[in-house]
Amino acid sequence: MIRRAVIALTLIVPLALSIWPQPTGANGVLVASKFYLNGVPHPVFFNDGDSFRVLAGSFAGTKARLAGYNTLESYGYTHSWGAWSAKELYHNAKMGTYNARKGVWRCTSDLKRDGYGRILWWCPRLAEDQIRKGLAHAMSVRGPANAKLIEVQREAIKHKRGMWAHGVPRYVVTSLHSADEHWFKGLPYNRMVSTVDGSSRKWRHRKRLKECTKVCWHDVTITKDSAAAGIAVLKQSPSLTPYLSKYNDSDLADLLASYAGNEDLGVLKPERSIADKSARYAKLGVEAKHFDKVLAKIVSDGLLTIATKKKGSCMVHAAYTRRYGRGAASCLH
Repeated sequence: MIRRAVIALTLIVPLALSIWPQPTGANGVLVASKFYLNGVPHPVFFNDGDSFRVLAGSFAGTKARLAGYNTLESYGYTHSWGAWSAKELYHNAKMGTYNARKGVWRCTSDLKRDGYGRILWWCPRLAEDQIRKGLAHAMSVRGPANAKLIEVQREAIKHKRGMWAHGVPRYVVTSLHSADEHWFKGLPYNRMVSTVDGSSRKWRHRKRLKECTKVCWHDVTITKDSAAAGIAVLKQSPSLTPYLSKYNDSDLADLLASYAGNEDLGVLKPERSIADKSARYAKLGVEAKHFDKVLAKIVSDGLLTIATKKKGSCMVHAAYTRRYGRGAASCLH
């Protein structure tokens, strides 16, 4: 069975070469990996450690995103935390790509796609291997990540493997988005992933990020007295009256602390009763504008006293069109 599959794969690759524009490695030779997609062998090319393009077969030409984990961005010197430099974590990202390319992996999918149109594939052994070596971290967009992957990640963290060798942030910042990116209908966000349970959260903000800006998340707590003072101001602000019923005092205290450390509006909740997604997030953008103005005044008036502040994960911003080739931002290399 395996021999027949390998023979079939060797027949498929030349066909792919004749049909599709082929990506190549540094030496100009095609870097194809063997993947079993829903039980059928396919040659694929890895763009980075968690995504690939299928070169031939029934899924030829489709792009794939691997579920359950995330590797660091490999387009340049962008991630940093702890004692790591951005250049060092760039090499970690590259190692994640090479590790995925060298294996033979089995994946399944119900053929659902992510927001970028990529088919989502579940490759459990690859996910475990990447995470075990500290070349990836467990991740889920909705809720905690797969329990087995979290268990593997805890082991990798304990033994300081790969990306965990020089520090473990509370969150890994995985993407940055500027307020001037055209596709945002309401409120832009940066995505962060918990190193504890792999759940992701949105760091909502209203900032226009300049190229090569280094953005860092800070874990912040504020004193109880200043939280109480800030909550009182929020509740007394007429512009916020239409929105406050959604939030309890604990929510508002979290919002104050996150804003004090990061200008984060991630605690704000979209109106789920609004069916249209664009309208829902457009309204959230209006709400955020009101909160942002009041919160900025609270901070500038010195009402919030920071009790603890710890620098976490950082990322360097570069627009998608400025990440690759000769037009890449200078700070990435």
